[in-house]
Amino acid sequence: MYYKEWIKTRWYLLLAFVTVMGFTVYSLLRFNRALNLKGAEHIWDVMLTRDAIFVEQLTYIPALVGIVLALVQFVPEMHRKCLKLTLHLPCPHLRMLYEMLSFGIVAQLVIFGISCLTLYIGMSGPLAPELYSHVLLTTLPWYISGLAAYLLFAWICFEPTWKLRIFNLLVSLLLLRIFFLSGTPEAYNGFLPVLVLFTVLTASFSGISIQRFKEGCQD
Repeated sequence: MYYKEWIKTRWYLLLAFVTVMGFTVYSLLRFNRALNLKGAEHIWDVMLTRDAIFVEQLTYIPALVGIVLALVQFVPEMHRKCLKLTLHLPCPHLRMLYEMLSFGIVAQLVIFGISCLTLYIGMSGPLAPELYSHVLLTTLPWYISGLAAYLLFAWICFEPTWKLRIFNLLVSLLLLRIFFLSGTPEAYNGFLPVLVLFTVLTASFSGISIQRFKEGCQD
């Protein structure tokens, strides 16, 4: 199952990796340019007094990566009726569903993990642990939003009727809005466990659509 998903998504995953790393490196270049022009003392001052984090360009990138990955991975399955064949294999349909979803989650965790590690390496030299931790904790909800966006849009793709797809889309956009309610750095620190739990729970939504698909619901 993992090999099948890799064949379908390998070129997009390469593009997603390049895109995420491009924005990550660009953010670090901005940070280093400001560091070279103004000096470390000025950087520390603006980070402490003005909540500057220098990585705002990354805010919506993980969510976009998750959305497009779900579309690339599952729209062809639904359009070509391949999912129907997959669900007729001698294996529980929920197990196959969560194997497909877990592939996308693992792929994103690798991409986002490398991005986060790059930020750590780039900022840990000139900044105190409290400051680069401040930046990394601020980016965590953005990375988690990518996982949630992937699971929510998979739910939309699996839904066999257009009326409910539109409803699911509206619900998904409202739920994703939760990740971007505040632009204040570290505003979500106390809420991070809830965001993780919420993201895990969204994986169950696709099971509802898959069950409707197996029952033959359609427009």
